[in-house]
Amino acid sequence: MNIKSAVLAPILILSLAFPALADKIPLKALSAYLNSLSTAEVEFTQINADGSIATGKLFIKRPGRARFEYAPPDKSLVLAGGGQVAIFDAKSNQPPEQYPLKRTPLNLILAENIDLARAKMVVGHTEDGTSTRVKAQDPDHPEYGSIELVFTAAPTELRQWVITDDAGNQTTVILGDMKKGAKLPASLFSITIEADKRK
Repeated sequence: MNIKSAVLAPILILSLAFPALADKIPLKALSAYLNSLSTAEVEFTQINADGSIATGKLFIKRPGRARFEYAPPDKSLVLAGGGQVAIFDAKSNQPPEQYPLKRTPLNLILAENIDLARAKMVVGHTEDGTSTRVKAQDPDHPEYGSIELVFTAAPTELRQWVITDDAGNQTTVILGDMKKGAKLPASLFSITIEADKRK
């Protein structure tokens, strides 16, 4: 599988029954929801651009930290922390590949203060009868790629995201039921600690 496409953008770089004819969730409400996510744990299924599928567990600690633990047989790991995104390849003894978090669409949901109403950040805001979809990009660097967030309402929940890289390849991450508010240790998101463990 191509883990890079899951979280990165240039090189590269979150269904319930739902009432029909539901109103589109406003950007202000979606921003407030994302800003309220201090920590979260959730199982995910990832559909890669080549059609392959992977599963795993995602940990989020805002701002700026995320951990994608891929289930066997993959066992790869993607960490966001300290302003970097690191990709640990379970089949390699080499140090992880690293990229600045700010150069990835993932930064748009891990930022300290999320404002989807910021000029030119949201390039799509639609409702399809079951969910509200918001397509966002870095307004200063659209070449970094985009992330489309899919939400359900009553209450507002992030259900999936689709990342499109600079080559047009798409990776979809479908989220299970999110557990929020747990205390997650900073070490869980430390690229240095993880690299030392793998030496």
